[in-house]
Amino acid sequence: MKYAHIKGTGEKYAIGKIVCVGRNYAEHARELGNEIPEFPVLFLKPPSALIYSGENIIKPSFSDDMHHEIEVVLLIGSDLSNAGEEESRKAIKAFGIGLDMTLRDIQNSLKKKGEPWTVSKCFDTSAAISEFILTDQTELSEKFVLSLSVNGQLRQSSTLDKMIFSPVQIVSFISSRMKLEAGDLIFTGTPAGVGKVVPGDSLSGSLDNLLTITAGVI
Repeated sequence: MKYAHIKGTGEKYAIGKIVCVGRNYAEHARELGNEIPEFPVLFLKPPSALIYSGENIIKPSFSDDMHHEIEVVLLIGSDLSNAGEEESRKAIKAFGIGLDMTLRDIQNSLKKKGEPWTVSKCFDTSAAISEFILTDQTELSEKFVLSLSVNGQLRQSSTLDKMIFSPVQIVSFISSRMKLEAGDLIFTGTPAGVGKVVPGDSLSGSLDNLLTITAGVI
């Protein structure tokens, strides 16, 4: 069982499913040659893919192009289906940040064949998470800056107001397509600047001065 840990407390929440949103920043969609989506693009990661800040990401031997994607991650605190925006807002128990690691060569190959990209997204250590902050203590502001550096060089940086779909809109939409349960995580998409990492690289991400995440690549 994997847990989401609340920063500065002993609280932790058992993690259920991990729902991820693709193409939620327009510039990131464009940099990969994708259209701006009309609705959130959803995929899943298994809890077995999770690691915590400070642990290592293991590059699979069957890929030569692993990319970093820094994201805000939502922790759902109550069960909900077909939820409106107010119910969805209340269901966001806490927020953290995470790394959605992607095997871009595998993903592109699968997309060309019209096949699901599961293998490119669900490998072991492909989802790293930070600690979480309770939303009843700190509001998740659209002015927060989400950033990621690789070996000390800034690669990704964006305010959250650049999201196409806000966190509340994402939760509401997902709940209209599948039941969300307490303990589920939602990766909300990554800004532009994604790129390749290789063994020996060091990743460091942050959300303003509130949260940090680090990981090595081996």
